[in-house]
Amino acid sequence: MDIRFLVKGLIIGFSIAAPVGPIGILCIRRSLSDGHWVGFFTGLGAASADAFYGFIAGFGLTIISNILVSQQIILKLIGGLFLCYLGLKTALAKPAQDAANPSGKVVSAYASTFFLTVTNPMTILSFVAIFAGLGLGSSNNYGDAGILVLGVFLGSALWWLILVSGVSLFRDKISSDTLHWVNRMSGILIFGFGLGALFSLVIGD
Repeated sequence: MDIRFLVKGLIIGFSIAAPVGPIGILCIRRSLSDGHWVGFFTGLGAASADAFYGFIAGFGLTIISNILVSQQIILKLIGGLFLCYLGLKTALAKPAQDAANPSGKVVSAYASTFFLTVTNPMTILSFVAIFAGLGLGSSNNYGDAGILVLGVFLGSALWWLILVSGVSLFRDKISSDTLHWVNRMSGILIFGFGLGALFSLVIGD
């Protein structure tokens, strides 16, 4: 086992997760409105999807990769519509009264971001490009490939843990009225990302 593959995976997972997009906005909003654990599981869903695509790229599963790339229009349509739905739902949501008891919210938080990340065609394209550029794809050593994928998951999860922990520090200092505005603004931004994905289909991007 080569520990360098774990380090490379950590760097790849962290760097792909770090740019702020709809998932980042959703994670910040849920951390403020619903508490630390809901926010963390929101990010963990994205980290799991990153690991899934890292698995495809790391093990050189070109058949699956080609199928996903060929269906990117359908995936973008589904993802765009779901983002619009999630944006409206977020804008109309009320802040949780008891952030210490997230109950079943962690499950839906995890599932929704896993679905959003998996249906983003750019995710698989990013992993394929990065792995190919670094010469990490189609490895004959499945042990090293597995360590690489583990690193991708841990790197992505590390980013979400850092983000959620930082945001959660401010939750107790924010009033209920402010949280309502956080929900509305987050919902509008997420809805905007959804419209952007759908519009890109119309212009053929």
